[in-house]
Amino acid sequence: MTLDIGFLGYRFMGKAHANALARLPMFFPDTPETNRSVLIGRNESELSEAAARLGFDRIETDWREALDEVDVFYNLGPNHIHAEPTIAALESNVHVMCEKPLAPEIETARRMQDAARESDAVAATGFNYRYLPALQLAKRLIDAGELGQIYRFKGRCLQDWLSNPEAAWNWRCDASTSGTGVLGDVGSHTIDLARWLVGDIESLSGSLTTQITERPDGDEMRPVTTDDEYSALVTFESGAEGVLEGSRIATGREADNSVEIYGSKGALKFTLRRLNELQVKGVNDRGYQQILVTDPEDPYLDAWWPSGHGLGWEHTFVHENYEFLTAINDGEQYRPNFDDGVEVQRVVEAIRDSDRRGERVSLNE
Repeated sequence: MTLDIGFLGYRFMGKAHANALARLPMFFPDTPETNRSVLIGRNESELSEAAARLGFDRIETDWREALDEVDVFYNLGPNHIHAEPTIAALESNVHVMCEKPLAPEIETARRMQDAARESDAVAATGFNYRYLPALQLAKRLIDAGELGQIYRFKGRCLQDWLSNPEAAWNWRCDASTSGTGVLGDVGSHTIDLARWLVGDIESLSGSLTTQITERPDGDEMRPVTTDDEYSALVTFESGAEGVLEGSRIATGREADNSVEIYGSKGALKFTLRRLNELQVKGVNDRGYQQILVTDPEDPYLDAWWPSGHGLGWEHTFVHENYEFLTAINDGEQYRPNFDDGVEVQRVVEAIRDSDRRGERVSLNE
C-alpha cells in the first residue's frame, strides 16, 4: 500500500517531517510506502520552491482542494489553523498527524478530540520527544520497576531565542493565534513526557510571566500577549511530586530539554544536550552510570549505525513517523493520540487557571 501524503506547512516542522519520510525507506524498509503528493500553503512562489526541495509532486493554496486526494494529512501550521482542516480531514476518514499543541484553547482541542473519536482514521499528536532512544529506554526501565516507586519528576525546557528585547515579534507572541507562549510551545512537550513517564497529574500550582511586553514588528512595536516563562509544582495521581518549568528568554540556554526522575530503587537523568546518553543510578550505586544509548538492543538503534555512532534530534521524527505510518498500515492504535493531546492541554489550562486565581487547582474539578 502506498500512502499519499499532504502537508499543510513547509517551514520548521515541514522540513522535519519531510526529512523523516525521505529517511524511512533507507533505514526502516518495512514502513508503508509513501508519496509526498501535495504541499499546502498561502504563498505560491515560496510553495513551489519548498515543494521542489521537500520532494512534493504539486502545490495547493487551499487545503480543501487537497483532502480528497490524500490518505494522510499533516497539519504543521500555526496553532490557530489546526482545528478546521484537521476536523475536516477526520470527517473524511483521512489520517492526521497534527503538531502540538492541538489548539490555542481547550474547547477547540476537545472538538478535535471528538472528531478523532468519531473517525475511522488514525489521529496523532506530534510529541516527538517520546521517540528519543534514551527516553524510550528510560520508559522501559520505569515500566520494568527498575526505579521502584516514583517519588519526583523534574522537567524543563529552557530556550533563549527571545531573550533579546529587540528580537522581532512573531505569531507565538499573540494569544489569538498561539493561545499561550512558551507554556504551549515547549511546555506541552515537558507535560507530555511527565504524563508518559510518570502518569496523570492530579493537581498543581502554576505561574506565568511575560517579561518582555512588546516587541518590534517592522517600524512598529506590538504587544506581547503570551507568556515568556512558566513554572508549575505538580502532584501526580500516583502521589509523586513534580517540578515543571520553561522559558524562551533563558539567556545562554538553547533547547535545554531535560528530565530527572527519582524513585525508591533508583533514579535517572536525561538532557537533550547529550541526547545519546542516559544517566541511571541503582539503589546501591554511589553515583550515576552514564549509558551510551547506541547499541543495537537499544530502542530503534538496530536500524541505524554501529555502536557508538550517535543519532540527532531529527531522528525523533523518523521514529515518530515510522510508528504512525505503521499503525495506519496495520490498523492499530497510535499513541500519543488526540486524547493525549487533550490531556496535555488540560494541564496547560490548569496552569493558566492557577496563575489567574493565585491558588492550587485540581484537574479533577
